[in-house]
Amino acid sequence: MMDGLVAHAFEPVHLERLAQVGTLLDPVPMSRFDDERALELLAAAEVLVGHWGCPTLTEEVVAAAPRLRLFAYAAGTVKWQVTGAVWRAGVTVTSAAAANAVPVAEYAAGAILLAGKGVFLFAARERDRDASVPLDRRTVGNYRSRVGLVGASFVGRRVVELLGPTDIELAISDPYLGEQDAAALGVRRMGLDELCAWCDVLSLHAPDVASTRHMVGAEQLAALHDGVTVINTARGALIDHVALRAELRSGRLAAVLDVSEPEPLPADDELRSLPNVLLTPHVAGALNGELWRLAELAVHEVERLAHGLAPLHPVVEADLERLA
Repeated sequence: MMDGLVAHAFEPVHLERLAQVGTLLDPVPMSRFDDERALELLAAAEVLVGHWGCPTLTEEVVAAAPRLRLFAYAAGTVKWQVTGAVWRAGVTVTSAAAANAVPVAEYAAGAILLAGKGVFLFAARERDRDASVPLDRRTVGNYRSRVGLVGASFVGRRVVELLGPTDIELAISDPYLGEQDAAALGVRRMGLDELCAWCDVLSLHAPDVASTRHMVGAEQLAALHDGVTVINTARGALIDHVALRAELRSGRLAAVLDVSEPEPLPADDELRSLPNVLLTPHVAGALNGELWRLAELAVHEVERLAHGLAPLHPVVEADLERLA
């Protein structure tokens, strides 16, 4: 992981637990795999615990770690850390994406409830009584409001769980979500275009892959009725920002954007000044003490390996094309 991260991402008890189930070869993390110290540690390691800044496990790195059995990643996506060499060597890969999904879902669920209540637009109007914001008091309120979720990911499913006690109607668009799974979640299953025409709030929780780039484009945005709030806590590339800017500039829609395209936005980008836009700087994911939840999951995966148990959250190579 990156230098200095361990003191923030792990509590002392996490390192103690690792030491209880094995030999902690060096409490100071590696930030590179190509120096003498790293090569010595790789040669002995059966488990690598990684985090942000972890170098890629290339074929050369895997060859230097012949005893490696587990790569436990204490963060979300492993796309930039693992290569096919990892699976060819029979190494188990786990991710803490499920743990990172918790704060993202909390952010999204909170934004959904506030958007449904019209809070962001009321606040914009309070700041500037002359601001053009898409606020119709007759449509404000969460009772039987329609929330469309794009992606039945860890985050999307957690959002469903968090909103479960409310009277909000939920629907999900996800090509990998079957009717039975949707029924088990207690949500309706829709195609993306149908979802956009149906919802009062649209919240994005899909991965950034080739098939999802600009999946919400001019046609989908046009299908949203006046006053819909678009919430994006996933990746900026999911939305065509040229089309989004046009709709937001018109005042017809509102947006809560924790991610953008590009990211960060230029200082003079109009999204920073539009009254119907709330911007946050990619803070929905784990911050500060929330990182300990990710560490907890990674350490638990190591403990399960030590006790001969299957991993809770394995990542398999075939899933990479549809993972965040």
